[in-house]
Formats: sequence, C-alpha cells, structure tokens
Amino acid sequence: MNHEATKDETQIIVRPAKKEDIPAIRDIAMEGFGEDIAFKTEHYESQMDIFPAGQMCVEYNNKIVGASGSLIVARKDWDRDHVFDEICDEGYIRNHTPEADHLYGIEVVVHSEYRNLKIGRKLYKARQDLCRDLGLESVIIGGRIPNYHKYEDLLTPEEYAKRVEAREIYDPVMTFQLNNGFTFLRVLKNYLPEDEESRFNATLMEWKNEM
Repeated sequence: MNHEATKDETQIIVRPAKKEDIPAIRDIAMEGFGEDIAFKTEHYESQMDIFPAGQMCVEYNNKIVGASGSLIVARKDWDRDHVFDEICDEGYIRNHTPEADHLYGIEVVVHSEYRNLKIGRKLYKARQDLCRDLGLESVIIGGRIPNYHKYEDLLTPEEYAKRVEAREIYDPVMTFQLNNGFTFLRVLKNYLPEDEESRFNATLMEWKNEM
C-alpha cells in the first residue's frame, strides 16, 4: 500500500512514547526485526519508566508508524568494545546515567508501509534535538550493516565500512546514518548475535552536538 498520495506533513507528529503506545510499537518492531530481536513489552515499559524523554514515537493520521529508544551513557561505556545487550542492559536500560554526557540510540523502527514519509529521518532529528536540549556531547549508535553479507568474501567489515563511508558501496542503514550527519568511528564485533546479515558486526557511529 502506497501512502504517498495521501501524504500530509501536518499529520506527522513526533512525541514522547507512552505506555499505551507499546502494543503498536512492538508490532512494528516485530515486523521489522522479528521475534528474536524485537524488544518485549517489559523492555519498553522499563525504558519509559527510567528515561521517558528518550523514548519517542511518530503518529501519522493518529496511527503509530515509528518509534525510537535511547539512554544516556558515559564515554567510558561506549568508547571501547561493547555489545548491544551490555550497552542497554539487555533492553531494560537500568544502566541509564542521567549525569553522563552521551545519548546512545538503541532502536529505530518504522512501519514498512510508511517509510516513504521520511519517518526515520524525523526520529533521528528528534534524537539530535534531545541531545541539544539536554546539553549532551553527542549521539552514539551501534549501527547494523545489513548489506555486508553480500561482500564478506571480498572485504573485511572495516574495509566494507570504509567503502560505504566513501560512498562507493550503498548500505541501507549506514548510508542513512551518514546522510544524517553521523561519522564512522570503528567496527564493533559480535554486537548483535542475531544479526546474520551484518555477520554480527556493527558500526560505531557518532553525531556531535556542536554547541
């Protein structure tokens, strides 16, 4: 179903997610990631209890069509080798550190029927705005590289990321992040054990808040 013909920017609302939004958000995550990767209801509840401002959703025509999650961490937590479950406390974010200086993004999900509305871009901008509002140094992401499996016999993950960074290879996630102002720092190994497309690698990306 194509919603381009009915697109109306005034109907797109980015706002903090509420607990009554969780079923819709989880449905989108299940569609995008599958049962093994998608957060469960108790994860979303914990995230909203601990850091409500960091959990956002997008409404379009009164329907939840996307969401994002984040927590605040210290540089020592992300500026080293780490894996997804470690950086976000297996999704519960009980390691959220309000006095620290970096916003770490742990999820962006967009309903497949609404991706032509640039929902992901709006969620990234909202996260960057939150970073500015809180006076934090940067936004950090451990990003998937889902096209890497097509190149694994030719390139190391580091070589692949550098080629994507140089715009010689297109990767749907990393290219999107580069287009939204993020810079590539390095590859994280075994970041998400369920992510076979990326061969379990992730790219550590940073957007700096130029205050």
